[in-house]
Parts: sequence; C-alpha cells; structure tokens
Amino acid sequence: MSEAKTVAIIGAGPVGLAAAAHVLERGLTPIVLEAGSQIGHAVRQWGHVQMFSPWEYNVDRAAARLLSSTGWNSPEPDQYPAGAELVERYLEPLATKTALASHIETSSRVTDISRVGFDKLKTRGREAAPFEIRYQNGQGPKSVRADAVIDASGTWHSPNPAGANGLRAIGETQAAEQIAYGMPDVLGRDRARYAGKTVAVLGAGHSAIGTLTDLATLATEEPETKPVWLLRGNDPAKAFGGGANDKLAARGALGAAFAALVAAGRIQVESEFRVSHLTNGPRLTVGAGSACCGRQVVADELVVATGFRPDLDFVRELRIQLDPAIECPVALAPLIDPNEHSCGTVRPHGARELAQPEPGFYFAGMKSYGRAPTFLMLTGYEQVRSIAADIAGDHRAAARVELVLPETGVCNRSAAPDASNCCGGPALSDVDACCAADANARQQGKTGRGCAS
Repeated sequence: MSEAKTVAIIGAGPVGLAAAAHVLERGLTPIVLEAGSQIGHAVRQWGHVQMFSPWEYNVDRAAARLLSSTGWNSPEPDQYPAGAELVERYLEPLATKTALASHIETSSRVTDISRVGFDKLKTRGREAAPFEIRYQNGQGPKSVRADAVIDASGTWHSPNPAGANGLRAIGETQAAEQIAYGMPDVLGRDRARYAGKTVAVLGAGHSAIGTLTDLATLATEEPETKPVWLLRGNDPAKAFGGGANDKLAARGALGAAFAALVAAGRIQVESEFRVSHLTNGPRLTVGAGSACCGRQVVADELVVATGFRPDLDFVRELRIQLDPAIECPVALAPLIDPNEHSCGTVRPHGARELAQPEPGFYFAGMKSYGRAPTFLMLTGYEQVRSIAADIAGDHRAAARVELVLPETGVCNRSAAPDASNCCGGPALSDVDACCAADANARQQGKTGRGCAS
C-alpha cells in the first residue's frame, strides 16, 4: 500500500472525518462518502444525549491541526458536550472550513464495493487492482475508484431487534409504529409520544438506562408516565457500572443515579424477561416465553435499546474475515468480547488488528466493533491514525500506540480474568471481591466497583 494515492472513506461521522484528516496529512487524497444529507448524520439522531467523555476525548489530533489554521475556537477540554454540540462546534467546522470540504460527498449511500475486474473468487493480480465503490446519490448509481478503503459507516442504522434470540420478535414488524430503537428524545422532540404513557424499555446498556432515567424525569412532570425496565438478565446491578471508580465521571454518575431510581421504586423492573413476541393494538403486549403461558407486560410504547449490528451487505464481494460471534475483525475479538473481556477497558489497537484478507480494506469506528458495546470515540481516532500510517507505508507509526484509555472501574467475575492485569491485581482469597480495587472499596464501607452483586 506504500504507493496508494486515493483512499475512500465511508461515513462522515467523527471517525470518518478523523480518518480523512489523517489521510490528508499523509499526503494522500481522501474521498468521503456520507449516506446522510449532512455530515454527522447519525450523531444528529442522538443530538440530545450528553456524552460520557469530555471534549478532550472527542477531538482527533489531526483534525485539530486542520482546524487550528481556521481560527477555530476549541471547546474547554473538561466540558461534556451533547451530540448536537459535537456536530455544531467540531464536526461542522471540520467538514466545511478546512481542506476536507472539497473531499466530502453527502447523500451518497454506498451500495457495493469490489476490485476493478475481479470478483471475490479471483486471486492472481488482485492486490494491484483498485477498489470500485458504487453509491447512490439521488441522481442514479455512481462509482468511484480508490487504492484503499476505510469503512467507518457505523452501526446506528442497523439496531438489534427485540427478540432475545437475535431475531425479530414475532409480531415486531407489525408493531413498528409503537416501537422506537436506540435512544429517543424523551424530554424534547419525542416528549408528546411518551408523556403520560406506560413505556417499556428493553436493554441493559447506557442507551437503555439513559432513556429510563429520562422517563423517570418526565414522570415527575407528567405523573401518568410509567417507565418499565425489561431486563434479559437476572442482576440489575450489572447495569449500574463502576460508579465513582469510573474514570469517565459522567458515565459513572449516570449508573449511580439510575441505581438510586431503581432502589426508590421509580422504575418498574422486570428481570429475566426475554422477549419472544409482540401483539399490537390500542396497547402493545410484550411477551416473554410461549404465547400461551409466558409472562406479559402491557405498554403503550416500547423502546428497544439492545445494541447494534454491522451492515455487511455492501462488502460481500470483498474477502472479509470476521469473528463468528461478534462480527468484528478476528484479531480484535479477544479484546472486546463481552463474554470474556473482564475490565471494560479495551487496549489501543490499530491497523494490525483491523486489517482484512482484502489488502487495503479496513473497518474502523463503531463498525469495527461488530456487535460489541462500549465503543469510545477516542478508540476510533487511534484506529484511523494507525490505518492512515499503514496505508501510507509508515508501518512503524502504524504499530505505535499513541493512546491511553480511561478505565470503567468494572470487572466481570464470570469471565475469569487474569486478575494480575485487572483493577489493581487479585483480591485476597478470603475476600468476596473480584480484584484488589473492589476489596479496598468494600473495606471502606463502599459497595465496590460493580464486580460482585
């Protein structure tokens, strides 16, 4: 790839634009294709959400260098932006006032990627053939060629369904008008939809607890509002996070505030509730188990916050190797697998872990995580820094680690981690704690780091 000249970047979100900045800084030509009508289209959908990470973690260094020549007024590093602020104060200036402006095409949805003259089966000479990227921009099909491709298209528009088995629940399609996916703006744009209603929220991640927290706030103003938490697992405390031990204070505070709401009975909790079917009508019946004999919750609205999955359809003609469970690059899987990953903190990684058998093609950003949760924007920035260096032939820079990530303060006992590398080392054998930091917290009369129930 040392002779690569043109790099196609799919997605003009934070990571896609950072990729373009690094590519441009390397003397290469970026071509950014954004499916939405504006840059940062997905971020705009959750513009009402305050981010867990402060500005210092949300601005890419190459992007900042580009912006500095425009007289950009950088935000205070310790302030926490909402999604809309991220767009207005960072992404928009980056996309419109820097050299990137002439390299971005919006309303350009990528439909297919292949090698010029080569289908997936053909090998000899494949590496020398440029990529052909086809896209739709409202004027019919278009195509562009590139020497390398970075897919930073994200996963926001392909949410997981309600069904506990990974499939749509029976009746989910028919009940679509009473279902929202992701994190609706309960206190703002979508207030009228949820005020005074019984709203079931399915999921145990930050989107779910953020929505439930907003619904509890709405209930103080509209007393008929009733939030119901549908939890597939049996331990609500696992969703509360690391509290004060979380190095991202806002993330820890959200979990602690949510735990207080649950303890106060302001949120109805239905644990071990694995949705299997939905029946729509004037009200929505959410069922778990068999239709005749299982449990049911009746609600006016359902919010499905069960995570996301990558759209892999347009890369079907490329030679892609993914972990069979997580649908992420194989080398990345052990670092982010929620079944095994013990401390909630992923070590920095780059081109080496993200490269595919198709030379010159890389996943980056949230899409690189496949179905795994807890992606941090800063992780994506390090990914594309390394990828751009790799494409430019600077393999030493590609292999170098230039990032330290904040810890979550959470360990997972069931994963049987190597305690010597987790949360301060192992706990004493006669202490009911998963690690030293958990044990120390308990000795001080605290509830610990979320490691044990």
